[in-house]
Formats: sequence, C-alpha cells, structure tokens
Amino acid sequence: MNISNRNTINLKNKMVTIIGLGKSGCGAAKLAHYLKANVFVSEQTGGIELKQNLRKIQSIGMEGEIEGHSEKIFDADLWVISPGIHQNASIIVKAKERNIPIVGEIEFSSWFTSAPILAITGSNGKTTTAYALTEMCKTKEIHGVLAGNVGIPFSEKILEDLKSPDSKRIFILEISSFQMEFILHFKPYISLLLNITPDHLDRYESMEEYKSAKFNMIQNQSSDDMIIFNADDPSFDNQFDGYPPVKISFSLYKKENAIFSVNQSKIYTKENDKLIYLNEIVLAGKHNLSNLLAAATVAHFMHIPNKHIEKIMASFTGVPHRLESVITLQGVDYVNDSKATNIDSVKVALDSFNKSIILILGGQYKGGDFKELLPHANNIKTVLAYGQAHQTIETALGDAVRLYTFNSLKDAVSKSHLLASPGDIVLLSPGCASFDQFDSFEHRGDLFKQWVSQLEEQK
Repeated sequence: MNISNRNTINLKNKMVTIIGLGKSGCGAAKLAHYLKANVFVSEQTGGIELKQNLRKIQSIGMEGEIEGHSEKIFDADLWVISPGIHQNASIIVKAKERNIPIVGEIEFSSWFTSAPILAITGSNGKTTTAYALTEMCKTKEIHGVLAGNVGIPFSEKILEDLKSPDSKRIFILEISSFQMEFILHFKPYISLLLNITPDHLDRYESMEEYKSAKFNMIQNQSSDDMIIFNADDPSFDNQFDGYPPVKISFSLYKKENAIFSVNQSKIYTKENDKLIYLNEIVLAGKHNLSNLLAAATVAHFMHIPNKHIEKIMASFTGVPHRLESVITLQGVDYVNDSKATNIDSVKVALDSFNKSIILILGGQYKGGDFKELLPHANNIKTVLAYGQAHQTIETALGDAVRLYTFNSLKDAVSKSHLLASPGDIVLLSPGCASFDQFDSFEHRGDLFKQWVSQLEEQK
C-alpha cells in the first residue's frame, strides 16, 4: 500500500493490522473498520480487559487475537501500532523486511481530518497544559476537543467527527515521544514544546535519541505553522534554527518575543494591560504558572479573547492524578500525584509544599538518578519505596533519608498511615512507570485514592 501521498490514501478493502488492543488500538481498529478496511487486531498479552476489548471488536465484524502474535499479522497492506510497542521489537523488524508500511495511531488518525491540530509535548506538564488549553478553546467560534496521550484516542475523536462533522473543530493533542516514533505526514498547526528532562531512558539509549523522538513532532511543519516553546528551558536553545514555522516563546522571566509576561503581582500583555492577577489563579506552583502561560500563548494565536483566557486561568483547578488532593485524615493531607512518572516530576511535587512530607516512590524503573531528589528533600520526613524499583531507590536515598521498602503500593499506604502526624502530607509521587503492578498511572492513582478512603473507614 502506498501511503506517500496523504490525500490519496484509501483504506477500502485494504488489509489493516492493528498491533495492540488497548485504548488506542481499539480506537484505530474502529476507525479503520468504519473506513471499510479489513481489520485484524493482535495483542501480545492477555487479561480480562483485553478479552473484553477483543469481544467488542469481534461483535462489530473485525477479527483479532490476544496472548500472542500469529503469522496472520503479516498478511497486511498497513500496520497501525500502539505507542507501547518498541520501535525495535522483533515483529516490527519483520514487518519492515516485508515492506509493510508502519504508522502510529496518531499519524493514522491525522490522515482523516483537515481540522487544525494543536500538539503539546514535553517531559512534564503536558496533561495540565492540554486540559487548560482545551478549556480555553471552547467558545462559540472554536470547538476544541482533547485527545492523545491523556487516555483519549485521537482515532476515537476523528471517528466521532466523521460521523458528525463540525466545521469549528480543532484538536488539542497531548503527544508522547512514543507516539512520534512512526510518523510520516503528521503536521500540527501549532507545536507547543514545554520542556525536556531525562525520561524514558529505559526505552531510549540516550537523551539525544529521546529529544529526537520529541522533535519529530515539528518535522513536517511549514512556514504557515507555528512552534511555541519554553524560553526558560535551555534544551530549546537554537534547536529550531532552520525550521520554517514561525517561532514564539513563552517565559516566566523573559519578555522578548513573549505574548504574555509576568511580574510579582500579575500576568500582563504586550500592551502592558493586565491579563490576570496572580492571586486570582487557583492552580498553585510556579510550574503550573508556566503551563498556563504556555496554554494562553497558544490560545492567543487561536484568536481566543483575553477575557476568556483570564476566566479559565481563574477557574482551572488542575487534572486528576497530578498533585490531586484526596482527603485530610486527622490533620494529615493525602495527595495523589500518580502522573509523576519521572524524577523531575517528583522534584516539582516536592517543591510545591512547605509541610513535612511522607513520600511514596516506586513502580517500574524508567532510568534516571533518584539522588537528584536530595536537593529537594529538605521537608521529606520519610520515603516509602515500593515495587520493582524499591531497591534502586533504597540504594540511592537510603543513607540520606529515613526509608522503608515494600513490595506493594498498598502496603506502603498502610505504613504511611502509621507514620503520619497532624500537619504532614502523604504524597504519592512515584517517579516511575506504573506497569509493574498497574494498568496505567490512572489505575495506580485510583487505587491509591481507594486505599486512602479505606483508611478513613478504619478510624
């Protein structure tokens, strides 16, 4: 199948293999099926949820398999792969040898819309920024929809629009590096780059390889498009030289080339008019101020009125699993930061509180050095390390802080309840992936909240 020209791609009667039966795989399968392709879905693993997903796609006329890939996956004109599939996996190598075109779910979905795409990437802050920007882009003139790496498949939203077209549609996509490994035509109108810090070094051999995957997002942009980037992050210094899009920065400190600037009391415009007083912003933390500036800058170029941007900044309270207040029990605050899947996210979380912290770290190790937390550890009372990474954490931090290790997160939560005193914060900010014990960071955070609620019942 020739996919070199996006405008001539036609899936009717084509054999399309979907690798992966999670959310993005199911979304891509349904979209391909709607477009009259012959769809076969294949998943390496098993489990109750995947069995349910398989039954659902079979019920609408598709074929599939779980618990292993058969040779049938290679009887294909096109592969669409889920982001969890490593680019060097053996089945990927075999498919390339057979000249089967391979794309990711984001690339695949983008073929079937002409609506503007606002794509957001970075190591930290993507979800908060994406949700805030989506709220800013909900007006009478613009109908913004959120999708991507937030647990909402782009393909699912594209299918909804194909069935019920909306001429005012724009898509706000949170983009991970994994989703940019297999792209060909993907072309955002605005690319927003928040920051680059060490992450996913269990998947990439170097920071340069990780950055390169991130920067794939801008490779197809033209002079009609825009790159908006964080001028406070040195990772972006001179990185966009030679790229044709218009380049605009946002910053907490620098005014040059910025649409909005910050002083001690307010955010103000290029015309020195007040946008909003800082004490009117609900979302706490300097990192969140940066995220809101980023969202506001993109919204400005989508012609969103300043009054509406101000309204969202004053009302936006954040997203689940990111510094989410769960409950206060006997003077102890329990906070769910399950979205913190790398060490830099944990640093941000630690810097967000002035109270004594019982920090729950752990999960599936992704690379990075936990010793980097020590300059941010002045208010850490105890570290509770759990899961696959608990020994790595103990080696890095055990001589510097009071530390206990556990096999499971549930056991760590129980111990936190025994150790905490009034005025403390119990903070789940794992600094690791969730997949050693959970389906996702959302699953991990939801169970943390459930177990914490059960502590209340025990009192």
